[in-house]
Amino acid sequence: MVEPGLIRAAQSGDRDALITLLREIENHVYRTAYYIVNNEQDAMDAAQEALIRIYTKIGSYEEKAQFKTWVQRIVTNICIDKFRRNKPTVSIDEHEMVFKEKQNVEDEVLSGYVAQDIREAIDKLPEHHRAVVVLRYMQDFSYNEIADSLDLPLNTVKSYLFRARQQLQSLLQDYQKGGVRG
Repeated sequence: MVEPGLIRAAQSGDRDALITLLREIENHVYRTAYYIVNNEQDAMDAAQEALIRIYTKIGSYEEKAQFKTWVQRIVTNICIDKFRRNKPTVSIDEHEMVFKEKQNVEDEVLSGYVAQDIREAIDKLPEHHRAVVVLRYMQDFSYNEIADSLDLPLNTVKSYLFRARQQLQSLLQDYQKGGVRG
């Protein structure tokens, strides 16, 4: 959680406070971007663009909304704009698996496949459903925070989450049955 004093100092033109603030949120910004775009390079680009926008727009932040909600809206909007410009592509990232004990190898492999299935299922969601899923389940935002971040009515957020969960359940059942991916 970012201290309100740091935010106010950054808004008043304290360059060191602004740099400290950006450093405190950069991992959160990148992680959110990565969850939405699912591509390391695109996530880095989106995170950098978001941090620049935060840097230039810090003066426009009003304490009506929580700072993390304001930041989240910026990151999410940039990622959604990226999706509109570039059709999403499926990327296959190579992940190293580190096994602690030989008897856990099968569990680790299965866990990796489950995580991959979930990631692929989330990637297949429409962008508005993907955004609410990422904010709710990966960033642990409340429904109200999601509504504020995406500038949506609360009932729309609930509806998107309900539909997204249904779609995810269907996709994951297809994966479990050995359905075709991609």
